[in-house]
Amino acid sequence: MSHVHVDIHFTSYTSAIASAGGLPVELARDAEPAEIIRRLDGLVLSGGADLDPALYGAAPDALLGPVENERDAWEISLLHAAREKGIPVLAVCRGCQLVNVTFGGTLVQHVGLDEGSGHPNWNVDGRLPAHDVDVVEGTLTSTLYPASWAVNSLHHQTLDEVGEGLVIGARAPDGVIEAVETQSGDVLALQWHPELMSQPDPAFQWLVQAAIKAM
Repeated sequence: MSHVHVDIHFTSYTSAIASAGGLPVELARDAEPAEIIRRLDGLVLSGGADLDPALYGAAPDALLGPVENERDAWEISLLHAAREKGIPVLAVCRGCQLVNVTFGGTLVQHVGLDEGSGHPNWNVDGRLPAHDVDVVEGTLTSTLYPASWAVNSLHHQTLDEVGEGLVIGARAPDGVIEAVETQSGDVLALQWHPELMSQPDPAFQWLVQAAIKAM
């Protein structure tokens, strides 16, 4: 039994999808990404470990956390397949960073505890807001959230240079980028964890409704 492998899924994501009216499906890495996406109407890229800085041509910082190269490659392939099929993508925390890197952006590899206006704040209850974000008018994000929105803060890294073709949807008071999106509106990437906040969350409602429209 010492060599048994276990897939762990955070139920907050599936609960948030169900609360928004969707049918959640948990994914395994034992199938080809394109075949997985062929059977889906929408995709969520969840939070987790730091991204490998080699993905954006940087040397690892001394305070870089653990990386998962196989997961990086798998989720990038899922993202490409989802965009090719034209289904909506909601990316959360690590997922937001992965979207930015996939579009050619870079990351700040380490942000100290409570550095800036509540970045990050992983030692508190993630269901509670840590700071507000200022939503950029005229973006997809602004159609979902009010001009100022209280969010949690559970991330170790932040977006640095924004990827080509991405638009900033929200910032924290200290300037940290909290949301990016594609100009076509098929990808919404949030630095905070909406799945831990009050449900149904507007981002998950958008995902479900956009998935229905794309069917």
